[in-house]
Amino acid sequence: MLTKRELKLLEKVTQIDAIPGLEQELAKFVKGELEKYGFTIVTDNLGSVFGVKKSKVTQAPRIMVAGHLDEVGFSVREITDKGFIRVDARGGINANTMLASRVRLTLDDGTKLMGSVGATAPHYGVEGNPTIDKLDFDFGFISKEDAVNAGVRVGQMIVADGPFEVLNGGKRLLAKAFDNRYGVFMALEMARYFENVDLPYDLYVGATVQEEVGLRGAITIANVINPDLAIILDCSPARDNISSSEQGQLGEGILIRYLDRSMIAFPELLTFQEKSAEALKVPYQYFHSPGGTDAGAIHLHAVGVLTLTHCVCARSIHTSASVVDTTDIKNAKKVLIRMLRTLNRDKINKFKEARR
Repeated sequence: MLTKRELKLLEKVTQIDAIPGLEQELAKFVKGELEKYGFTIVTDNLGSVFGVKKSKVTQAPRIMVAGHLDEVGFSVREITDKGFIRVDARGGINANTMLASRVRLTLDDGTKLMGSVGATAPHYGVEGNPTIDKLDFDFGFISKEDAVNAGVRVGQMIVADGPFEVLNGGKRLLAKAFDNRYGVFMALEMARYFENVDLPYDLYVGATVQEEVGLRGAITIANVINPDLAIILDCSPARDNISSSEQGQLGEGILIRYLDRSMIAFPELLTFQEKSAEALKVPYQYFHSPGGTDAGAIHLHAVGVLTLTHCVCARSIHTSASVVDTTDIKNAKKVLIRMLRTLNRDKINKFKEARR
């Protein structure tokens, strides 16, 4: 299980609101944490935020450890005459999961407004399959003028309200945005762990923007960092509550993500990940996904970048009520630390040579 400090950090990052293109609130927090641990801030013009700890080694290789800041959510598209908000989705969201959900809108000055998504009462019959553009977001306004006077305008951020809850004595956690505040948490934990550790490479840790709408921040920040090797931290969809597949079982270990629609994994790096887990007696499970991660963009940077995903799974991702296993997170952290402690120029060069 996780410590009180770790739980506090996970709660903090899950409860900050950050959708694609509007990640500034979380980016500011991450920047402050990285600076606290002595890392020099590195950014791009889209808003990705990283910290670098430079090696004492001359012309050291560069290793990038990246989560992503953004969660799926919505932005205001229009205000109806009756004061309802209609929205655009930012990222992949199943409209059925939003019916009767509590939601939170952020005004330009940072004020948060609570509301809900309308659902048909059973008295009026069973609802069909809704679409995002037809959902009514209700923040209590009685007219369009009322909403405008309250400060609502087109483009503002709306997220599902998903409080952080500790389940089953700390074995599981419930909250919004574990995809991908798991990655943000892990990146910050690496900054904390390696604050006073000399490394044979330059370590870049942080998080990208706009992953949920096409890996956009990964493309731009890779141009800044130019990594020799990248480890991508993300939270993948569990399958144990929807199928009998052995892949994606909550509590059954870290994910060896060998294939998804954005990247075919490097076998040499998968072996490195497996051996690192085995050395610590950490369980792992193989995983393929119809989705993608920032690895899809970063491994194609320049002439190609050695890239590995380091993921855990969660139930009900892209909703307000995702569930993760704390042992999975704890073990993922242990394995990541081991990998980062054992990487060096020779290992990186051997990984590269294996592809030639």
